[in-house]
Amino acid sequence: MTTDRKIVVASSNPGKVREIRAVLGDMPVEVLSLADLEGIEEPVEDGETFAENARLKACYYGRATGLWCVAEDSGLAVDALGGEPGIHSARYAADVCEPGACRDIIDTANNAKLLAELEGVADERRTARFICHLALADSQGVLLETHGVIEGRIGRSPVGENGFGYDPLFYVPKLGCTTAQLSPERKNEVSHRGQAVRAFRLKLGDLLGRAG
Repeated sequence: MTTDRKIVVASSNPGKVREIRAVLGDMPVEVLSLADLEGIEEPVEDGETFAENARLKACYYGRATGLWCVAEDSGLAVDALGGEPGIHSARYAADVCEPGACRDIIDTANNAKLLAELEGVADERRTARFICHLALADSQGVLLETHGVIEGRIGRSPVGENGFGYDPLFYVPKLGCTTAQLSPERKNEVSHRGQAVRAFRLKLGDLLGRAG
């Protein structure tokens, strides 16, 4: 099995890169992020599903770098909002954020918009799920894909200091807390991304073995 395979995590979100790197940390690969690369423009994410966007990004960066590239698309789907913000989760409040705003400002604006959209919605109707789809591609196309989901509901105010994005609002009844109240290790065990990355890890091990 190769011990120096470079894999690019095709994301500029440091939280996502950190979570993926943590699960793949002891694999025989060197994990890079987009911050380690220069001069590559971002692709237009015009897919209609998380899976389509993950494939699109993985293939785009695979062609651009000549390396294996893992891309993920993930977000929050709220039943009372017809599945929104969905694939627009990261840019949900883009209309009120200045271009180039930092991640913390964007997260705060997204959460505020979500709470405003759910104002007056009863607790039992605030059901939601985090969804994650991962795709690995090289310059020729997709090599493998995985998927993960965690069910919960949207709280009425942010709770917890860990995580990022919608974590402070995403309450998981079976855990009795929001995903922002979980330690990074515990979150990786139960989250949508943790599920997808663990499945990815297994498939990646098989792929590395075949690649030699």
